[in-house]
Amino acid sequence: MQTKDPSEIVGPLDDIIQAMAGLHGLDVSRYDETFLRKAIAKRLVVTGMETLAAYCEHLPGSRAEAEAIFGSLRVNHSEFFRNPLSFAVLEQLVFPGLVEAKKKSGDIRIWSAGCAGGQEAWSVAMLLDEIIGANPPAYRVFATDLDGPDISFAQAGVYSAEALGNVRLQHMNKYLCRQGDSFAIAPLLRAHVDFSAYDLLDGSSSSPPASIYGGFDLILCCNLLFYYRPEARKRILDKFSRALAPGGYFVTGEVERTTVSGHRGFRALLPPAAVFRKTNVSP
Repeated sequence: MQTKDPSEIVGPLDDIIQAMAGLHGLDVSRYDETFLRKAIAKRLVVTGMETLAAYCEHLPGSRAEAEAIFGSLRVNHSEFFRNPLSFAVLEQLVFPGLVEAKKKSGDIRIWSAGCAGGQEAWSVAMLLDEIIGANPPAYRVFATDLDGPDISFAQAGVYSAEALGNVRLQHMNKYLCRQGDSFAIAPLLRAHVDFSAYDLLDGSSSSPPASIYGGFDLILCCNLLFYYRPEARKRILDKFSRALAPGGYFVTGEVERTTVSGHRGFRALLPPAAVFRKTNVSP
């Protein structure tokens, strides 16, 4: 089935946004317009609708269609050790410094925001656990995403062999256990990672409730910001800046470096890596 060209989806999207929110309680106003048009173009093909106007007439009376389009906007692709340059900076520069600084006081707190299937959170935990070894400090990774099947999948922590192509053999042997044709995250690592549902645009909280408070030493939010409208991106980055401890680090996707570079709360740590450090300037 061929996807309709998004450029053919002409006209304002206000009717769809209002129908989704007002009739179905689903907020799609946060998403980048180009991304939203691409999603609608696919749904027009699936439903057999020829025009945006026809789709607008169909949507208010179909809860199933509203849920289908809302689900199609979920960003659920992730990989182990995605963006190798950023992980190299974490391993060689950021984590050794954090471990040394935290040996005498406090734990290392990390937030993996928009964690999808959990690969990012487990990757970070593998690197940090290896550096810390049997010595203090303790560490905790709080991984969040919108509520749904991704959180359950991430918590299960079971992956195919194909999904582990970027994982080093030493990490495979230490942090994964064979389970039939798949591999499961070992209990050693599970003890340090918490998964929970959280909306980054929740205006009532500055950090995931599961973490109790902010004060994160590192926040990762990769390959997610560009799916949102500029005003939503700013709200999310402001939240991250407030949630970081003084001098804390922020990692984003490589294609999002420019977006973060233009935000007053962060400065690039080691260009061209998409790794930043919190500044003293309030967002």
